[in-house]
Amino acid sequence: MWFFARDPVRDFPFELIPEPPEGGPPGPWALHRGRKKATGCPVSIFVYDVKPGAEEQTQVAKAAFKRLKTLRHPNILAYIDGLETEKCLHVVTEAVTPLGIYLKARVEAGGLKELEISWGLHQIVKALSFLVNDCSLIHNNVCMAAVFVDRAGEWKLGGLDYMYSAQGNGGGPPRKGIPELEQYDPPELADSSGRVVREKWSADMWRLGCLIWEVFNGPLPRAAALRNPGKIPKSLVPHYCELVGANPKVRPNPARFLQNCRAPGGFMSNRFVETNLFLEEIQIKEPAEKQKFFQELSKSLDAFPEDFCRHKVLPQLLTAFEFGNAGAVVLTPLFKVGKFLSAEEYQQKIIPVVIKMFSSTDRAMRIRLLQQMEQFIQYLDEPTVNTQIFPHVVHGFLDTNPAIREQTVKSMLLLAPKLNEANLNVELMKHFARLQAKDEQGPIRCNTTVCLGKIGLYLSASTRHRVLTSAFSRATKDPFAPSRVAGVLGFAATHNLYSMNDCAHKILPVLCGLTVDPEKSVRDQAFKAIRSFLSKLESVSEDPTQLEEVEKDVHAASSPGMGGAAASWAGWAVTGVSSLTSKLIRVHPTTAPAETNIPQRPTPEGVPAPAPTPVPATPTTSGHWETQEEDKDTAEDSSAADRWDDEDWGSLEEAESVLAQQDDWSTGGQVSRASQVSNSDHKPSKSPESDWSSWEAEGSWEQGWPEPSSQEPPLEGTRLASEYNWGGPESSDKGDPFATLSARPSTQPRPDSWGEDNWEGLETESRQAKAELARKKREERRREMEAKRAERKAAKGPMKLGARKLD
Repeated sequence: MWFFARDPVRDFPFELIPEPPEGGPPGPWALHRGRKKATGCPVSIFVYDVKPGAEEQTQVAKAAFKRLKTLRHPNILAYIDGLETEKCLHVVTEAVTPLGIYLKARVEAGGLKELEISWGLHQIVKALSFLVNDCSLIHNNVCMAAVFVDRAGEWKLGGLDYMYSAQGNGGGPPRKGIPELEQYDPPELADSSGRVVREKWSADMWRLGCLIWEVFNGPLPRAAALRNPGKIPKSLVPHYCELVGANPKVRPNPARFLQNCRAPGGFMSNRFVETNLFLEEIQIKEPAEKQKFFQELSKSLDAFPEDFCRHKVLPQLLTAFEFGNAGAVVLTPLFKVGKFLSAEEYQQKIIPVVIKMFSSTDRAMRIRLLQQMEQFIQYLDEPTVNTQIFPHVVHGFLDTNPAIREQTVKSMLLLAPKLNEANLNVELMKHFARLQAKDEQGPIRCNTTVCLGKIGLYLSASTRHRVLTSAFSRATKDPFAPSRVAGVLGFAATHNLYSMNDCAHKILPVLCGLTVDPEKSVRDQAFKAIRSFLSKLESVSEDPTQLEEVEKDVHAASSPGMGGAAASWAGWAVTGVSSLTSKLIRVHPTTAPAETNIPQRPTPEGVPAPAPTPVPATPTTSGHWETQEEDKDTAEDSSAADRWDDEDWGSLEEAESVLAQQDDWSTGGQVSRASQVSNSDHKPSKSPESDWSSWEAEGSWEQGWPEPSSQEPPLEGTRLASEYNWGGPESSDKGDPFATLSARPSTQPRPDSWGEDNWEGLETESRQAKAELARKKREERRREMEAKRAERKAAKGPMKLGARKLD
């Protein structure tokens, strides 16, 4: 039987990548890139080939192998595995690059920042402090070739070949025999008399000074060049001079050197070093400290190296979310770091965390996710959106906090293209119908209309036919003026999705009713839309052959590319919706009640004003858009109207203080508005509706619906409906032709001779007469009962004392 000897190199779990070595410390070691056979994980492999007659070098290499295997420190090159045979030594470490090669590559890529160098030197000095103060070891080989950089930009100390004990046991320092390394030796080593007084760290600190000089100025030509600091930063020069001083006794201990450089204004006193130090101790930090750190981290990430963010900050963020209960504060820095990742890395590291975050019940977490969805939506595939994201997002439509509801509506702009048939055409439309008909916040109803206009082209043909006309028609009857504008713009943006019959019989009658709207911005948009629809109808009437071309999108399947007008609507929707609520409310707080009330005709002085009549938003029945009467909707939602006011939800910006003063739009808000109108000292303020005048679009449908500029100033002369003189003569020279019209006839008293006062008098008299008649009947009944009782007593006679009553 034959037995074959096993090859230890072949059985080694790591393998070399076939390419030239990257270099390594001067001497017999060669640095190669490698990988783990099982996983392909990258590593670095230091290889030493045993040669005959080089027993001294072999012993040094074996000593370095042993030292690296037993020393464990975050700033010392991390040992993974090793192989020792008669022919070679293999030392496997974490994947690193020699510092010289790394600096050269960074210079070619645009230069190395001082922040990175400050942290790198901090790590090397900390490693020296560990060796000298904790292990009583002298490195004896600190130079550029003994420093390596990992993928996160962390500097690691290696080159342990010539290390020896500071306590004298084990002999003195080993002989190097390599001229390239001997030039870093301090001058006192040339004095063999032994009369020079020095500390155990003196030689390594001299070599540290040489390393600092090489990092800023390049390779050290000779020891005399150390006298000129060159490009070393001014904040580091005083400490550098201490390192390369001729007297070894005054060279500082590594720990003291770090303390000096970390002093205020020192070279290592900066945000980057502080961030790294915090990350190293994050496991023992208090929760409040972690929260503050992550909140401030986002501001600093732009100045930090990309590799540092990817390989050091990102793992800490993921760990903090997974195990540290960091909550929503990690989202902003997490998505900021995510920009540095490839699509594959993003799918592996960020998306699983995002999916888990959506299932959280933390409101702050949910609203941050919705606000920042634009940064990660491109990495979500359709199955993930429909099965793991959307079921959690829709809960926001039912939230009692209006900020959550608003952000949920906005998020549909991004989620709609990825939703399936059931979620988009059934589930989402059900929630949109409820929000548009029942939500007590006018801006949210408006947002719903805007969002529906944007995602209309993704709906199926049957859903578009059933929903769009009814939804936009309902919006035009909303008491909140911007909602009426949004309804008109919704018709405009989806004009190519309606048949000519629908345009003539359903849409134009609705738009014509808005031509007498009390708000000029609504009237202007209505006239524009009417002209556009009439032009379209007229062109088909002139040339009936165009009908097929005009209606080509009506029955077409949902497609993201349909409709030129929808493309321009998309730009308007994203910019307008993103700050819609705060924009409308923040313009002027005192005008908030005008969002939900129709102005009343002012009454002459001295005459009591009639009670205002609330005007509900009349819904249009169609499929899921069928609703009950508005008074029932208001009563149904009144219990939840005030449940959110007692919490501070900062994402509403400045809306809370205004909403707290707002009355319900379908109940008592008009009393407040009426009092403002009747107050002669009331100063007119800027109307929230004036911002909507910037929505006006110029041109025809063929040119699309242009995107408005959010910076455009409001049109001069635009006023609240309540500021018009609805009853008396116009005070200005130029009157408003619509001053005597009312968009809601049901809110005005009937102009007949039977005023409300007369009806009240009749009702009072009628009540008094009924009360008098009832009193008389009670009196007659009492007298009858008394007479009957008297008759019964007289018939029986008086009873004798002691007599027994017989039945």
